[in-house]
Amino acid sequence: MSFKKMLLPGVVAAMMPVTAWAQDTAVGEGAVVAGDADIAEAPAAAGPNLAEQLANPVADLISVPFQANYDCCYGPDDGDRFTLNIQPVIPVSVGEDWNLITRTILPVISASETVQGAGGDTGLGDVVQSFFLSPKEAKNGLVWGVGPVFLYPTGKSSFSAEKWGAGPTVVVLKQGGGMTYGLLANHIWSFAGKDAA
Repeated sequence: MSFKKMLLPGVVAAMMPVTAWAQDTAVGEGAVVAGDADIAEAPAAAGPNLAEQLANPVADLISVPFQANYDCCYGPDDGDRFTLNIQPVIPVSVGEDWNLITRTILPVISASETVQGAGGDTGLGDVVQSFFLSPKEAKNGLVWGVGPVFLYPTGKSSFSAEKWGAGPTVVVLKQGGGMTYGLLANHIWSFAGKDAA
């Protein structure tokens, strides 16, 4: 299965799963080019394996992954729904030892009719944005980050709770041997917006 990859200066963008990226200093410092290997390694001087960095939600690397989800056969009319999550991750250095990483999830949704007469719809869903304060250096292969998460009611009315929300978020993961194990969790409480009917 092949996915389209885009090349942007200093940014890695790909349709998930990411299968072939490598850094090539011959075409300019910081350039990112597509490689031929299933899992491409960055040069040793560049630090951790690029594929592992892409799997790390708090890596010191700008990435723009796309996640596609398809759900079908729900409701009396066996409706379906396609959601494309655009998930830019942007790190900002906040001193010698820490990074502040923003992780945004912007859903673009298309849903067919689930109840007769209701009709289908297409539009944006609500945006969820997380901020992780994370150490720049992993210790014993353990990476962590903690911070706040916010829910913005940006979605079309048919895809939105029409509520503002906030809460805590945490990520803990361990990488090694080509594998990434971890947990990314958050809890969001609504604090403003449309009242329940």
